[in-house]
Amino acid sequence: MKIAFYGSSLVSAYWNGAATYYRGLLRALAEKGYDITFYEPDVYDRQKNRDIDPPEWCKVVVYEGTVGALKTATEQAATADIVVKASGVGFEDDFLLEELLRKARPEALKIFWDVDAPATLAEVRGAPDHPLRGALSKIDMVLTYGGGNPVVDAYRFIGAQECIPIYNALDPQTHHPVPAEPRFTADLGFLGNRLPDREARVEEFFLDPASRLPDQTFLLGGSGWQDKPMSQNVNYIGHVSTRDHNAFNVTPKAVLNISRASMAENGFSPATRVFEAAGAGACLITDFWEGIDLFLKPDEEVLVARDGGDVADILGGLSQERAKEIGQRALQRVLSEHTYAHRAETVDLLFRRHAEKLEAAE
Repeated sequence: MKIAFYGSSLVSAYWNGAATYYRGLLRALAEKGYDITFYEPDVYDRQKNRDIDPPEWCKVVVYEGTVGALKTATEQAATADIVVKASGVGFEDDFLLEELLRKARPEALKIFWDVDAPATLAEVRGAPDHPLRGALSKIDMVLTYGGGNPVVDAYRFIGAQECIPIYNALDPQTHHPVPAEPRFTADLGFLGNRLPDREARVEEFFLDPASRLPDQTFLLGGSGWQDKPMSQNVNYIGHVSTRDHNAFNVTPKAVLNISRASMAENGFSPATRVFEAAGAGACLITDFWEGIDLFLKPDEEVLVARDGGDVADILGGLSQERAKEIGQRALQRVLSEHTYAHRAETVDLLFRRHAEKLEAAE
């Protein structure tokens, strides 16, 4: 089957946290025989900051950030068996969805794939005339990056015919153990861009523990933090390319996951960083959110902190030996249950079930 996938970017992770998710899942679907074309707009300097070349398993079409180019790109939806519009494309999202629903063949499977469901739902709840409300009656299926039952129930309430979470996972081909690199040496590392609904939580879970533990070293990676006040034991290194994520994860004694506020409040939303770290065999400390135990077992495969004080206490009592043990257990867990090959099995089943319904109706 032919998939036309319209998303933010496959070839650039620059200001594009969904890149790892897209790459892992679409590669796994391609291995199942799907013919995939990914359409992405040239916006936010992503094309100037590519971190992979277009892969062999997926054709990539980059279109200009103009309405005319968008219209041209959406013409190709008419040739696909499955048409996917992801959330957060970054250029004329509402118009893009409208064009795709208009141009897709009636029998094509039409999917809205939400990679930030809590934020999308908050936006829709605050806008009774939001375009997505009217579009849901024409969309066959909503797939989400996470969210569990709270997101499923919320989407059904606003009119989704079907909503199914397809969680983040591990792509063992890209995230795996590597030798440590001295430039990433630290007691605790955190990697994340500076975003409005993350900043306060970074202050609480990372910067405050750093100020409490002056004898320990902290490593901060990601864009936008250059003018943020921080203690002298924090080493800020700016944007970290995806090619360096494995080394960033395995070199510090532990790495930290900090959920964005909306994700933490909703729960059941493991970030790509969780699986990247586990896949590299890193010892992961995460902020608390409902549903962690569906993915990793607290105190054995992941360490859980409810506030900055917990982070400081965990780090202060964490030996290198225990950190390595936790990292190895996490690695084994995600390899056995949480790879993108596992997720692709679910998606493939959904796609084939739809195809069978069409055949039965003919």
